[in-house]
Amino acid sequence: MNRSRFVHVLLPALFICLCPVLLPPLQSSAEMYVAGMVGYTSPNDLSNIKGTGSGSALSLSDLALQDSIAYGGKVGYYFPQIKWLGIETELYNTTPHVKQQPATVSGFGISVPVGTLPGFDLNVLTWGINAVVRYPGKTFQPYAGVGLGMMFAKAKFGGQTDSDTAPGLNALAGIRVFATDHLALFAEYKYHRASFTFPTAIGFEADYSANLFMGGVSYHI
Repeated sequence: MNRSRFVHVLLPALFICLCPVLLPPLQSSAEMYVAGMVGYTSPNDLSNIKGTGSGSALSLSDLALQDSIAYGGKVGYYFPQIKWLGIETELYNTTPHVKQQPATVSGFGISVPVGTLPGFDLNVLTWGINAVVRYPGKTFQPYAGVGLGMMFAKAKFGGQTDSDTAPGLNALAGIRVFATDHLALFAEYKYHRASFTFPTAIGFEADYSANLFMGGVSYHI
């Protein structure tokens, strides 16, 4: 995604979502929270892999990714008039590197094994803006959300680096347990999905998706 499109599409959306967070609450019952989280990523295979440039007529078999650590934080706000509805923005990072594995190239009606493909590094940083619904219990709060994820991917292969920024799906579900009036522990499942293009170092485009299992602490104001 080019810089102009990023500025004109994503930043206004972020501003609209964060207005309630930045402005003083209308009622004392308004609720804002900040949270930190850590967990692990169980990625799905890279799929629908197609060549770029002169290799655009070729496709590659799916590529398995490694499980990895994930970590990040979030800021959110629940509306005072509608206590079950909120918005949040979050930022989290993971490194689901591509494994060394056998691969097959297909094109022009034939498929040819190409031996073992060397693994390479892959980093995915996700900035999500989500609408969130919850059961507003005093101690236990199940919740779920869905929104836009801007995913910043970087791949390193053979001494070269490819980067791509792509919009994608960002979804989550979890449960929050309050230890005090302001402090809570939470466990959360996330799913994100996007399509990346790495034309220089890697020479292909692919669909990426992953399951994340996170835990953390949130402070509610």
